[in-house]
Amino acid sequence: MSGIQYRRLGRSGLKVSQLCLGSMQFGWTADEKTSFAVMDAFSEAGGNFIDTADVYSRWVQGNNGGVSEEVIGRWLKARGKRRQMIIATKVRGQMGPGPNDEGLSRKHILEACEASLRRLQTDTIDLYQAHFFDADVPIHETLEAFDRFVQQGKVRYIGCSNYPAWRLMEALWTSDKYGLARYDSIQPHYSLVHRAEFELELGEVCRAYGIGIIPYSPLAGGFLTGKYSRKHDTNSVRAESVRQRYFNDAGWKVLEAVQGVAAELRATPTSVSLAWLLAQPGMTAPIIGANTVEQLQGSLASLQLELTSEHLERLENASAW
Repeated sequence: MSGIQYRRLGRSGLKVSQLCLGSMQFGWTADEKTSFAVMDAFSEAGGNFIDTADVYSRWVQGNNGGVSEEVIGRWLKARGKRRQMIIATKVRGQMGPGPNDEGLSRKHILEACEASLRRLQTDTIDLYQAHFFDADVPIHETLEAFDRFVQQGKVRYIGCSNYPAWRLMEALWTSDKYGLARYDSIQPHYSLVHRAEFELELGEVCRAYGIGIIPYSPLAGGFLTGKYSRKHDTNSVRAESVRQRYFNDAGWKVLEAVQGVAAELRATPTSVSLAWLLAQPGMTAPIIGANTVEQLQGSLASLQLELTSEHLERLENASAW
């Protein structure tokens, strides 16, 4: 499938595919063979942007974390693709039993980055990100640790995820004041059924300061794919989280609008939901997950879809917060 284009990551010089391949599932719900097949298909379609985190998938019993990074590292080596791919990973989560085995302290970042480099089998991480906000560590300490790796050439750019607008602004001011590397991207939770958290303040900060926008959960845990309905339920653990968040009048209103637009365009709800995100101002690359090549192709189809102004207005009205 063709159609992938490339967008500049914030104000950096980096060009990334307009969809980013998330990898939380690698070594968890997708075994290594399947994960390789998904990355092969993504690369063949023109995708060059893969996102992971050191903590993936430590929540699984018997998993010490780092599994997704290891799978990606073996794929990069086996395929000889390191130069072609932009690899993003994250630091913050608990990676050991001790009190200093998590967070955004200088100690943890310095140890975690070296460990990620080993697992990814690379000399440089293209985008190294703070996974989520750490209220216990001064922002200067975090940025100084990131800056050290940038100066050493072990990290090319830095970004953040799950930062409130005030903390992102504090980080930008600190970088400017002390001449440190600055956050060039953010991963916000953002979709048609979860707009306010990003749009209330973060969106304006990103556009004003040239911050790349890389939303996670763009399909709301599968809710926006249309696989759930008022009449059909499921008892899976993942579904329980989706049910609690989106099984309400507001959620069903959005889904019905998405399905209506999809029917008119002979497209899927997945394509419509991703196409809406891709049309948002300042958008860089929504993060898509895929347990199979078929799921990946379903998301890539969004790149062939053009929503009219009337379609966008209907989706905006149905999802307004």
